[in-house]
Amino acid sequence: MSMNRQIVLNSRPVGAPTPADFRLIESAIPTPAAGEILLRTTYLSLDPYMRGRMSDAPSYAPPVALNDVMVGGTIARVAASNNPQFKVGDLVLSYSGWQDYAISNGEGVNILPADMAQPSMALGVLGMPGFTAYMGLLDIGQPKAGDTVVVAAASGAVGAIVGQIAKLKGCRVIGIAGGKDKCDYVTNELGFDLCIDRKDPDFAAQLAAACPTGIDVYFESVGGAVFDAVLPLLNVGARIPVCGLIAHYNDQQLPAGPDRLGLLMGTLLKKRIKMQGFIIFDDYGHRYGEFFSAMSQWLSEGKIKFKEDLVQGLENAPEAFMGLLEGKNFGKLIVRVEQ
Repeated sequence: MSMNRQIVLNSRPVGAPTPADFRLIESAIPTPAAGEILLRTTYLSLDPYMRGRMSDAPSYAPPVALNDVMVGGTIARVAASNNPQFKVGDLVLSYSGWQDYAISNGEGVNILPADMAQPSMALGVLGMPGFTAYMGLLDIGQPKAGDTVVVAAASGAVGAIVGQIAKLKGCRVIGIAGGKDKCDYVTNELGFDLCIDRKDPDFAAQLAAACPTGIDVYFESVGGAVFDAVLPLLNVGARIPVCGLIAHYNDQQLPAGPDRLGLLMGTLLKKRIKMQGFIIFDDYGHRYGEFFSAMSQWLSEGKIKFKEDLVQGLENAPEAFMGLLEGKNFGKLIVRVEQ
């Protein structure tokens, strides 16, 4: 390529993002200065947290500035190097965002095995989503053999891993997913005990029937009607790791209907429930090695399966991301940038 394509934040979304909120621009491929490297993006990760970064509301990380490149985890090759820690051709895990090329001083860039058969795994099962599933379930959820574990977005990048780890720990695992195909995948391929279709009009009753002894661990990434159905089923001492609330990312105001805060707080109190949010690398970055070792072993033993939803072309990232927020993806959503 002779130019660097970049997708920038054109405007802050009001409600759900639209194509007009993004803009593709072209500029000269940058040249690395002393101590810097030039990265050529191969894969780009698309994740729900990016919706929050498009907003200027206070959060755990600063927002993307208007006209700046959208943020995102990437797999890249070192195209040029003026940094002795990196050589041309190195395969790396980086945070280059939605663009073909990026300059880095090497901070936060990790060299991956040169012979890695499927490098995109470092953005999914061996990356942030897998790490989120591992630490959220094991450190906050603390599942015990025989527990009933319910997993929201069970066919997604995080939920699919959560449920499989829970099964390895001897739990009964109920998934929640959107549509028959996803539910069939969760039970037939991933080995969950049951999966309930959140789109079914009778969803809440089906979930209650699937959990006759209540819920001991609920892994939350959705919120909305899913959490409304889960709340009355929680057992005394239940644990709720919270890694996201995708049903609310496009909200412009509080939901209609009765105020649920009293019900939530009362349930947490009376049932002594632990509900804890976490930001994976902020809270657990020092334990990534532990996760990588355990997950690599499970993968080598065939105990963990994963699915990728691969989109071709950087120019298709905005449409794919908007679909992600609507649950249109099936598995970990990744854009193949370098063809």
